[in-house]
Amino acid sequence: MFGKIKNFFKEVKIELKKVVFPGKDEVIGSTRVVIVLTVIIAAFLGTVDLLLTKIISVVVR
Repeated sequence: MFGKIKNFFKEVKIELKKVVFPGKDEVIGSTRVVIVLTVIIAAFLGTVDLLLTKIISVVVR
């Protein structure tokens, strides 16, 4: 039982050595892309919501 656990953590350590973490510039660039896309999608969904609200209010009257 403990041998399997020890082996598991040994393999985890080996795999973590293979990981390449992004640099500061990559993280900043990715963050900018996420923020811009979030704002664009929020504006689109807000516009669609506003239009559908107006259409439904006209239909209900």
